[in-house]
Amino acid sequence: QVQLVESGGGLAQAGGSLRLSCKASGQSFSAYGMGWFRRAPGLEREFVATISFSGRTTDYADSVKGRFTISRDNAKNMVYLQMNNLKTEDTAVYYCASARGGGIAKTESPYTLWGQGTQVTVSS
Repeated sequence: QVQLVESGGGLAQAGGSLRLSCKASGQSFSAYGMGWFRRAPGLEREFVATISFSGRTTDYADSVKGRFTISRDNAKNMVYLQMNNLKTEDTAVYYCASARGGGIAKTESPYTLWGQGTQVTVSS
């Protein structure tokens, strides 16, 4: 069964760091573009970062540029989100998703498979 499973969420202080991981199983991982999205309390889910199938192309939401880094290891079927200099407004449930086509995508429509999410809470 194809699935994505996130891990690495938790509690961090403002200015701290967390690293999220997403494990993909049951699919040709290296053929898919991948993305991270998040949903803060009371808000709609929003784009955070995306990476192409090769890992050579990435893009970020303006709110996380310079603080977050997306990467992938196709040999391990893993995608990561390194989050540095965390802010309280980064508090959200973070979702990993895969997109057919292999390219980057900043909107939800190309993403066909989603993980269950992992909670990130940043305290001041």
